[in-house]
Amino acid sequence: MGKTPENVAKVRDLILQDRRLTIQDLCNTLGLSYGTCQRILSEELNMRRIAAKFVPRLLQNEQKQHHLEMFRELQQQLQENPNFLSKVVTGDESWVIFLIGNKCDLDAQRDVTYEEAKQFADENGLMFVEASAKTGENVEEAFLETAKKIYQSIQDGRLDLNAAESGVQHKPSQPGRNTLVNDQQANRDSCAC
Repeated sequence: MGKTPENVAKVRDLILQDRRLTIQDLCNTLGLSYGTCQRILSEELNMRRIAAKFVPRLLQNEQKQHHLEMFRELQQQLQENPNFLSKVVTGDESWVIFLIGNKCDLDAQRDVTYEEAKQFADENGLMFVEASAKTGENVEEAFLETAKKIYQSIQDGRLDLNAAESGVQHKPSQPGRNTLVNDQQANRDSCAC
């Protein structure tokens, strides 16, 4: 079987439906080996796991064009109707949405100016930073600022870690994975009888 065009298409379709799938989920669903699924994701689809989602490392030209068209369309709709986004239900005040401009080190390849993106983010209550995966510039800042904002929502009581609707859930590690266990939990989970 292996990396056939059909298998690549099946993996792509499943990941686009649910980017939180694990490689093992793909193996079980498609009957492919772990190595085959991993190669398809990394070599054929040029994806890697970030946090809990598979995302493209680099956008293909048609994806870039689509994102630019969507940005321009949203920008136009906002100019025509400044209250446009108030009708869109995306979450609540505990949501953290971070607009990250990628490849800030490549000015010549820029489709949207820093000022345009910053203005869009400010007008729509989004956090914003430009980053470079190549140089690492501002990559850590984006994650840290997001984590700080989530932590502040928890501290302010707007986000409950134990509520399913909060979207933030701790799941115990799957068997076979390395975990850090505090002494109290280790004592509770072990039996001395």
